[in-house]
Amino acid sequence: MIRPGMTIRDIRARFPQTAPVLEGFGFRGSCDDCSLEVVARKYGLATQRVVDALNEAALGKPVDAGPDGAIQ
Repeated sequence: MIRPGMTIRDIRARFPQTAPVLEGFGFRGSCDDCSLEVVARKYGLATQRVVDALNEAALGKPVDAGPDGAIQ
């Protein structure tokens, strides 16, 4: 699971399927050693929105989804 304190480098390395999401938020030239939270704030984005989108890309379903994929 991706958390706000993880660095962009760690996210890219552990969850390569998140690359299109990171690029979609404009994180191409961002500080790879900065935390996701810091980079999101730098770009004026809600951190939780970014975390949710990355987790959905990494895990294939919303984080708060039940075993059948339904939002709880």
